[in-house]
Amino acid sequence: MTAITDDLVLPPRRFSLATAIRRNPTIAFGAVLLAALIIVGVFAPYIAYSDPFKIAPVNRLKPPSERWWFGTDQFGRDIFSRTVYGARVSLIVGLSVALFSSAVGLALGLLCGYFRKVDGIVMRIMDGLMAIPSILLAIALITLTRPSLGIVILAIVIPEVPRIVRVVRAVVLSIRSQPYIESAIAGGTKNTKLLLRHVLPNTLAPLIVQSTYVCASAMLIEASLSFLGAGVPPEVPSWGNIIAQGRTFFQIAPWTILIPGIFLAITVLAVNLLGDGLRDRLDPRLARRL
Repeated sequence: MTAITDDLVLPPRRFSLATAIRRNPTIAFGAVLLAALIIVGVFAPYIAYSDPFKIAPVNRLKPPSERWWFGTDQFGRDIFSRTVYGARVSLIVGLSVALFSSAVGLALGLLCGYFRKVDGIVMRIMDGLMAIPSILLAIALITLTRPSLGIVILAIVIPEVPRIVRVVRAVVLSIRSQPYIESAIAGGTKNTKLLLRHVLPNTLAPLIVQSTYVCASAMLIEASLSFLGAGVPPEVPSWGNIIAQGRTFFQIAPWTILIPGIFLAITVLAVNLLGDGLRDRLDPRLARRL
């Protein structure tokens, strides 16, 4: 038998950004768009060239120009500055709802999928929440309290949790019947250790994918609530508020609606592209075809 020499040892594969982008164009495009929007939201005070709250009636309904890049609204406020600041509201709502709903849904999904007694009670509650349209449930919760950003986030988190719970529960039920799980149970492994070491890691891939869709859905719901007057206070520059306040003047000043609507569509598109790409890469059956 010949000895293995150092010449036969393959060198470690180096990470190539160009190769990663070529193999995952959807993830790359969505991530770049989302990162650009996050940068716009974080550095809004430095990007916006005027105060988004400043009212100047003499400049009302000015069309886009060198002085007013996106034009002005009916109060003379600069739409560019308000659109830039509006990115903060949408991104905060989307990311916060995705984070909180994923955390709560993951905990409940693990309990429901692993413990049958808990499953019967919790899933009936989840079914009841899913039977109510999310926007109507959010409006009902907001009308009981004073509108604020925190209340909007809470109102969207509650109807989004059942979606996460059902996904995680389905994964746990499929994993729980695997032979290695049954062997660990027969060997006396504690439930806590079993859930954290064997079950939880297998739920992370579908959880991440589902969280991206929840993030996009939360942004649309927040814009819808603000458009209906049940979201953040009207003086807060959010894309939903900008569209709602400009709908009366759409025929003479269409930029008051089109520009924030385009930014909202691009943000939702970026999150959905990122979610679709992650789904293709994290699903073993689809990953083999790529």
